Amino acid sequence: FAAQRHVLTYMEDAVSQLLENREDISQYGIARFFTEYFNSVRQGTHILFREFSFVQATPHNRASFLRTFWRCFRTVGKNGGKYSSILCYLLTAQEYHCLLQLLCPDFPMELTQKAARIVLMDDAMDCLMSFSDFLFAFQIQFYYSEFLESVAAIYQDLLAGKNPNTVIVPTSSSGQHRQRQPPNDCNPLEGVEASLFYQCLESLCDRSKYSCPPSALVKEMLSGAQRMTFYGFLMALAKDQGINRALGALPDKGDLFLDPAMDQELEKLVAQVSGLSVSGPASSSADTANMPVRNSPRINSPWKPLHHRRKMDAESEGSNEETDSSEN
Repeated sequence: FAAQRHVLTYMEDAVSQLLENREDISQYGIARFFTEYFNSVRQGTHILFREFSFVQATPHNRASFLRTFWRCFRTVGKNGGKYSSILCYLLTAQEYHCLLQLLCPDFPMELTQKAARIVLMDDAMDCLMSFSDFLFAFQIQFYYSEFLESVAAIYQDLLAGKNPNTVIVPTSSSGQHRQRQPPNDCNPLEGVEASLFYQCLESLCDRSKYSCPPSALVKEMLSGAQRMTFYGFLMALAKDQGINRALGALPDKGDLFLDPAMDQELEKLVAQVSGLSVSGPASSSADTANMPVRNSPRINSPWKPLHHRRKMDAESEGSNEETDSSEN
């Protein structure tokens, strides 16, 4: 159970953070730190602003990152207050990569490009994509990264007429930063025999120690085709709602822009901000007299530029000297 849930990974990370921030943590206790740490792991917020090596370290981390990316940026897919399949914002791969880096500063551009290639096929990489198209393609590419590396090798061997049974399954590091050569899918009528392709994928899933899509769903997906190209296979994975439900990170496509829990939190936040706003002109003079004066928009904040602080300190020292001399 511990190995399946990657408990050791989280224990090592928790201890590492404990040692790194021991001075701050000592103020409220080690027990409270571990409680809050594992609560964040359970809630999926532990991956926020972490390094990519940690974000991709476990399947739970990857699913948490996908869910967080969806919840933070689902409004990108909207235009106005209601979702429309026609009116939606379209972004380039570079722009989606900027959004990913807001959550993970060192997120590699290569993974974003691979996800975009699933959507765009042979089109230019600077073409625009809808949020839903990119998100489901990115989910497949990010969560099943090592699996797709092996699939690409199998596909190339089948095209060349080789025996793909000796394909090496990538290690945890080899599949993340190695440049994958796009298989030759120039002619959509080409590809490999779907039944043979599935046999190889079934064998891969049986021996792989990394996350793979359910073989029964892959078989169902390939059973209706005689031949299959590599990017046709990736696109089919991205569009398959059964695989999406099995992964469990994102809602169905029809519910992609619905998040009642997040909407409720936003409504509470908006209500709080509205309650802090200045009252309207209908307020009585008595109520106005009791309100704090807000004549100037400038607020004395402790966070001032360093040069401004030094200037204020120098002025205050000068005024003290004048006061001392006047008293004498």
